Amino acid sequence: MTSAATSSDTARSISDIAPPSVWTKLAYGVGAIAYGVKDNGFNFFLLLFYSQIVGLDARLVGLAILCALVVDAISDPIVGYWSDNLRSRWGRRHPFMYASAIPVALSFYLLWNPPVGWSQQSLFFYLLGLSIVIRTAITLYETPSAALAPDLTSDYEQRSSLIGYRFYFGWTGGNLMTVIMFFLIFPTFTTDLVPSGQFARESYAVYGIIASVMIFAAIMISALGTHSRIKHLNPPPPKRTMTMGRVFKEIFETLSERAFASLFIANLFGAVATGLAGGLTFYFLVYFWGFSSIQQGYITLGTFLAALIGFVLAPIITRTIGKKRGAMIIGLVAFLGAPVPIVLRLLDILPPNGTDFVFWFVFVTNVVDVGLIICFQILVSSMGADLVEQSELKTGRRSEGVFTSAMTFVRKCVQGFGLMAASFVLALANFPKGAAVGEVPQESIWSLGAYYVPAILTLWIAMMVFVSTYSISREDHEENLRKLAEKKVISSGT
Repeated sequence: MTSAATSSDTARSISDIAPPSVWTKLAYGVGAIAYGVKDNGFNFFLLLFYSQIVGLDARLVGLAILCALVVDAISDPIVGYWSDNLRSRWGRRHPFMYASAIPVALSFYLLWNPPVGWSQQSLFFYLLGLSIVIRTAITLYETPSAALAPDLTSDYEQRSSLIGYRFYFGWTGGNLMTVIMFFLIFPTFTTDLVPSGQFARESYAVYGIIASVMIFAAIMISALGTHSRIKHLNPPPPKRTMTMGRVFKEIFETLSERAFASLFIANLFGAVATGLAGGLTFYFLVYFWGFSSIQQGYITLGTFLAALIGFVLAPIITRTIGKKRGAMIIGLVAFLGAPVPIVLRLLDILPPNGTDFVFWFVFVTNVVDVGLIICFQILVSSMGADLVEQSELKTGRRSEGVFTSAMTFVRKCVQGFGLMAASFVLALANFPKGAAVGEVPQESIWSLGAYYVPAILTLWIAMMVFVSTYSISREDHEENLRKLAEKKVISSGT
């Protein structure tokens, strides 16, 4: 057999060895429910709950979340690097996944059951402390768990499929909890004194119980469901003398990849936009559009259709036009189209609130737009997975955890700036605290949309500019696999 043939065969074996089954993909995907539930709670309910129901100043809520995220961000590269180099009989990732289940679930439950009658200062520190605990504990799960993707398959197209499962369950799992809130929990606590259960403190106490159980179950199902694949995963790098200097040198060496910088900066802007949009979502549904709790529930039900659109579309885009080109096209359509309903309302083009047309127009545009955004996220995440082999060629180390931690650093730390931005948009709009539907001045409602649209568009356009500078194509990825195969052939002496 010729050397070229040997290299070709080895390249194929690297790509095809131990391909994940559908059941493995399902188990891997289900694990994202934990982060989805936690993320939906922080993005959609936390600001509303603590500012409108608990009574903590919205700016203090935003500050607490921001401070907690910045503190927690320090743990991301540490956990990522640690999980890349851990040696155990359960592999590099699974010990972290198992250890995180109880701390994440317990702290999330306590977050939605704050003490009654505490001062603003005490509530601020309660929220701050629990936010730090939750964010740190979720790091121990999410970073190693997400880092499994490049390990489970190196195939260019299969990575989009595998990551698609994770995004599908992440979105639908978190959204299921939101649907439960609007269709089951909020109606249960709607009374004559509290016209909407959305403003009842008891609703969120029940939410904390159900969400915590879902988080614990998702983590354990994913860890146990992927446990059998441990023997097929890449081993840690060779043992070496570890010092703090060497650790940080290797982290910076790994993250110096130019293609990584493109995605990292793009994710910075994207995370701020996500925090801003998430923090104001229900302000728009409740006050701007005047939707009832049931209508809001139907809007959130639409996310299941949106997740299916993204899940199905991303592998097709990957296969036909490639990840980067697909992400650029899908992203521009999604992000430029997202504020259209708000703009039309600001220009007084839409019929009055309360008409069926307004509800269905917002519903349909939201389903399509969120579906495209999920497709975009899958493609960009899959692009990030392809960084692993490029880095391995340069450093000789597989650093899935470091790359993943860098992205979770962005998602955790910078979203806090988005939530803080949301709180300042509310302040700029002179949005009254604790106001019921119908009590907010029309001027404040109009200003909410007028400040939000240019802010969110600026962030999304900046993100797309940096995505456009990413440089790894399908051909580049396959060439990286071929070169790694040749190295392994040479090192094995064959």
